[in-house]
Amino acid sequence: MKKRQVVVKRDRSERNSSTSSSMVRIVRYGECQKNHAAKLGGYAIDGCREFMASGEEGTTEALTCAACGCHRSFHRKEVETEVVCEYSPPSSYRKWCT
Repeated sequence: MKKRQVVVKRDRSERNSSTSSSMVRIVRYGECQKNHAAKLGGYAIDGCREFMASGEEGTTEALTCAACGCHRSFHRKEVETEVVCEYSPPSSYRKWCT
């Protein structure tokens, strides 16, 4: 079974009454990039393809990869951001259009 660490962040801001926008940010952690041969002066990675949390969200185990045992910070971070803007015309505009 594949597990994937996903964090969704939503920012809602009302700048004026006719427009609202929200930002959705999805964070995924990809392959491990820890150099296990750094002490020997070489370069070797373990081949872990994707971060899988060892424990439940909110615990310290959630920061350790179940596949390779490394901390989450050694895995490549992928951030996807999507901004959704919703617009509704002002009420005075609606009177003239109907």
